[in-house]
Amino acid sequence: MNPNAPVDARIRAVPETKYLNADNVARYRLIMRFFYDNYRKLKYWLKPEEVFEAVSATGLVSEYTLELCRQDLEVLTEWKNLAKRHDGGRAATIEEYLRKRFRYQMTRYAVEIERMLEALENLQGYGGSLEPTLLERLAGYLRTVVERDTAFTPDEAGRLWRDIQEAFRNLQENASDYLASLHSGRAEELMVTEQFLPFKDRLTHYLQNFMVGLQKYAPQIEGILRRTDPDRWEQFLHAVVQADLLMPSLEESFTEEEQLCRRREEWAVFVQWFTGTDREESDVADLERETKNAIARVVRMAVAIQERRRVGLSRRQELDDLGQWFFRIDSRAEADKLAAYAFGLFRAHHFQGEPQRISDAGDLSMWDQPPQVRALGSRSRARRRAGSAEPVRDTRREQAETRALVLARKAAESEVVARFLELGEFDLSELDRLTPFHRQVLLQWLSRCLSNVSRTAHTPEGLEVHISDPPDRRRTVLQFEDGEMSLPDFHVRVREVTAR
Repeated sequence: MNPNAPVDARIRAVPETKYLNADNVARYRLIMRFFYDNYRKLKYWLKPEEVFEAVSATGLVSEYTLELCRQDLEVLTEWKNLAKRHDGGRAATIEEYLRKRFRYQMTRYAVEIERMLEALENLQGYGGSLEPTLLERLAGYLRTVVERDTAFTPDEAGRLWRDIQEAFRNLQENASDYLASLHSGRAEELMVTEQFLPFKDRLTHYLQNFMVGLQKYAPQIEGILRRTDPDRWEQFLHAVVQADLLMPSLEESFTEEEQLCRRREEWAVFVQWFTGTDREESDVADLERETKNAIARVVRMAVAIQERRRVGLSRRQELDDLGQWFFRIDSRAEADKLAAYAFGLFRAHHFQGEPQRISDAGDLSMWDQPPQVRALGSRSRARRRAGSAEPVRDTRREQAETRALVLARKAAESEVVARFLELGEFDLSELDRLTPFHRQVLLQWLSRCLSNVSRTAHTPEGLEVHISDPPDRRRTVLQFEDGEMSLPDFHVRVREVTAR
């Protein structure tokens, strides 16, 4: 919907569509399609005799006369599908001389309606495609605007604007249509049949290829839009408006201010699609999530088909051969390896709670850590004798130990927070050797800031933490007691926030 359209045009009835459901719909459809075919041949004004001959030649309307054709043309003119003008040509007969003769032309609404009907007649499924090259082209167009040293001429700006809008529109419509086609009823039926398995690899590769392009170019486009001075985009839009004003139009025209307002609104939609807002994430993030879900769904469907193949098959011979293989093995270590290959990991049991780690090192094996003792309840089906008493466990010692650990952790955390607060503003490269607990607090802050568009986060201790990207993407290596870590050299600002 055009936001600049008059209010009555948005809510008024559309008489131009009456011929699609009228009593004589067959005659009206044939007449309008004949007009549309000639419109594409650049022949705009037609005589009733030409229309009558074309409709009669189809053989789809019986007992059709020239007089009925004239009546149909008048009805279509009344419904604003056609416009007429007096035919001032020379009359060939006395009847033509006495009759007031007209020629007819399609209206703008009628052209668009027939164009839509032609597209619907050829519509098969949702169609669409996932083209990562569109993202690459958009990134290139934006770089052209940013890296231009001189002002754009109206002609250059107009061509570049049309390229941006065309690539953006194709990206939106094609991606939406293609992902919607994967959820259609026909796709659902195909994904549960055996014929889907040969198609699965090609479809997965196609989706993954688009995902790679999306993850490569979407952040580049977002970065260009965020880093570039808004005045640069404003200058470009002014040049685009000048190109619009140079294009002569005999129909509805806009003033320079109205045209600039329209272009700003279109540009705002483009920017929001890639960058989002403070309250909503970007549409490109939704597109990435939907593509990932489509890949997972395709793989899940293929696995389900393969699982159905195995149902009902006897594996007695396979298990007998596997047992003989185990029987021939002499060492326990070799038997463990064979069991790992044959059966994989056994079903895991998850226990609620956070185990104590002696180090945050990523390469530390679980076998090098002390065991975690968990008391398991009985799963026996035998009921406990009614009225039997159970001893009450004294947990005061465990409570005291837990309390001491919590207080010690709080004290260490307060000490770390106080140190960063005392520094106020600092670059990560300025920090000395840190403890693993320093790393944990620092990474928590960085994660919260990076997940926010404003790069600002608030901590439960009443602190406001803000980070700034390093110039020239500079990186640094932080030294810890148990290793080192390479990451961008962010500038960090920590300050207390006064409660309101």
